[in-house]
Amino acid sequence: IKQRQFTPLTECPSEACQQNNVKGKLYMQTRASKFLAFQEVKLQELTDQVPVGHIPRTMTLHMYGAACRQLTPGDVANVTGIFLPMPYTGFRALRAGLLTDTYLDVQYVHRLKKQYDEIEMTPEDEQIIEQLKQDPNVYSHLARSIAPEIYGHDDVKKVLLLLLVGGVNKT
Repeated sequence: IKQRQFTPLTECPSEACQQNNVKGKLYMQTRASKFLAFQEVKLQELTDQVPVGHIPRTMTLHMYGAACRQLTPGDVANVTGIFLPMPYTGFRALRAGLLTDTYLDVQYVHRLKKQYDEIEMTPEDEQIIEQLKQDPNVYSHLARSIAPEIYGHDDVKKVLLLLLVGGVNKT
């Protein structure tokens, strides 16, 4: 089933059941079912490729099986797949015109951006980090470095800083 939603059958749809007027209830057997990992990802145009004054373009990606969980927010990647229309269902299908939403059914993902453990540190970088570690106001300095053109709002900037650097470990 490659749809956005799934409703299991509750009655027998075959012609034999309907001709014999057999009314039995069907139950989904989860042990006999095969579940496949699915992830919907929004891919966004790189900031250096966006024309000045424009909003970055986005594309929806559908990833199945082994392709899932290969990308994290902020990764730069090359993605290959099949460009497909997203079928309308329900009431939207009745009013659908010639234009439809589209998505990319991902077949292969190649990440380009280096991970943090792959970054090479120079001795100068390590010295600057050591100096920042000793500074008791490093939290305030980092918060003030976010949107310096906006005066005040230190609490909001501190929250944004924590959102940028905070997170949980993926297990």
